[in-house]
Amino acid sequence: MQPFPTSRRDFLATTGFGVGSVALAHLLNQDGLLAGAAATAGGEAGASKPPENLPLDLKPKRPHSAPKATAMISLFMHGGPSHVDLFDPKPELTKHNGSEYSGEVVYSFVNRANKKLFGSPWKFEKRGACGTEVSELLPEIAGVVDDLCVVRSMHTGHNGHEVSIRYFHGGIAGVTGRPTLGSWMVYGLGSESQQLPAYMVLSDPGGHPVDGTHNWSSGFLPALYQGTVLRPQEPRILNLDAPPGLRGAVQAKNLAFLRELNKQHASQRPGEADLEARIQSYELAAAMQTAAKEALDITQEPEHIHVLYGINEDATREYGTRCLIARRLVERGVRFVQLFLGGQPWDNHTAIRKGLPDICKKTDKPAAALVKDLKQRGLLDTTLVHWGGEIGRLPVCEGNMDETSGRDHNGQGFTVWLAGGGVKGGLTYGETDEVGHRAAVNVVTPNDFQATVLHLLGIDHQKLVYHANGRAQRLIDNRPARVVSEILV
Repeated sequence: MQPFPTSRRDFLATTGFGVGSVALAHLLNQDGLLAGAAATAGGEAGASKPPENLPLDLKPKRPHSAPKATAMISLFMHGGPSHVDLFDPKPELTKHNGSEYSGEVVYSFVNRANKKLFGSPWKFEKRGACGTEVSELLPEIAGVVDDLCVVRSMHTGHNGHEVSIRYFHGGIAGVTGRPTLGSWMVYGLGSESQQLPAYMVLSDPGGHPVDGTHNWSSGFLPALYQGTVLRPQEPRILNLDAPPGLRGAVQAKNLAFLRELNKQHASQRPGEADLEARIQSYELAAAMQTAAKEALDITQEPEHIHVLYGINEDATREYGTRCLIARRLVERGVRFVQLFLGGQPWDNHTAIRKGLPDICKKTDKPAAALVKDLKQRGLLDTTLVHWGGEIGRLPVCEGNMDETSGRDHNGQGFTVWLAGGGVKGGLTYGETDEVGHRAAVNVVTPNDFQATVLHLLGIDHQKLVYHANGRAQRLIDNRPARVVSEILV
């Protein structure tokens, strides 16, 4: 027989209740106790005194101003959806199909390049009361267009995937090691739920997206603020259950005993608020065993919701399931949820006539269902939904003008859409030029996008500060950015 444990540390290390020591190390790391000295956060740009720390925890924090949105779901479309085939109809492009383009073009794949204008093979139609034109490839999203703000003037100025992805997520084009938008959000606001991670990533069965874990990294922020990745298949979180022989009453007794050890330990160190907070966080980790399983269990949803998301259809089952989980998570207080696709399926360099309809079929119905479902539950007003990729596609043909033709990268002008969370519905904002190559009217950069998102959540992007590497750091780091007030309610 092993000796009776005399301390919490002994208890975690020796009992059969599993991975106590590993869990302890993980939780200490989340609390920043295994990292270097805590950095300073908060404060205002140009302040005469050093900015004050924001507490390094996930408890709800007061925003700088009254928020319109309290949560965000980002449907990130890696690869660059072709805006001129989906959301940005160009009659001049269709009219001059096959003609030589007179403008300057920067190609990513010069060996397949030509300058022949490539009119969209698909028809556009005015939809909804607002009359926004949407491609026939997206009939379900077209059905919710009165709830969407379609921004047709996005511009990164870079054609590459990784450089533009990092611009969208980390605030500076091409730079790694920076916290993502989601990390900044949960650092600044914490989470309404103390039983679920504040920042959750729903990954694809096909693998990680292009640029991998950089998409949800916390960079120089503590690891507490990085995205928690759910497995793409069941079980989506491993090891939520104790070993079979230690479940039920046995587990309850173990937790009760650990709670008593914690109380005894704390009573010997009165006034240590950090210790009390740490003990509470460990207890919440145990509570997640119930909360996470319940949140991820879509069998609780009625049949008509499964039909709405396309879960009963082969083409939409997987993405529809993730969109439904995203709704269940924000409904339970998760601050930021992001869905990714494996690789970059919108990267239609060849055979766009087949590839583009395929990825639209997978994502169209679930994305529209998410907007409908949030709205019918009264959650759309406070949940910001984002749909879009890091770049768009060129208006000229890549390869030959036949069934093998595709479109090369285009970071000069493309489209994203937003819904809910204080954004005007039924609106189109900005324009590209007459063939859809460059953003020409009301240009919006990723930094403008980030400033606008943070503003909707009640955060001033200039005041959200974290000290690292010897200076005050911000998501939008000494770069021009504006809140796009024209699209806000």
